[in-house]
Amino acid sequence: MPNQHIVPHNGKWAVKREGSSRATIVTNTQAEAIQRAREISQNQHTELIIHGKNGAIRARDSHGHDPFPPKG
Repeated sequence: MPNQHIVPHNGKWAVKREGSSRATIVTNTQAEAIQRAREISQNQHTELIIHGKNGAIRARDSHGHDPFPPKG
């Protein structure tokens, strides 16, 4: 399953599936986009990747099948 990205989108915020050119959801605030993307990511067991206004990754939130305890 592709990861979900929160990205700036024409003055708003978009939830985009990795590899897709189209936004799944467009919201007015980053907080709303994060909330919606987190729901999708949890349902699909994928990673949520949050980008800042400059496009750089600022946070990651994994909802996949991570091993516990982590290997290391």
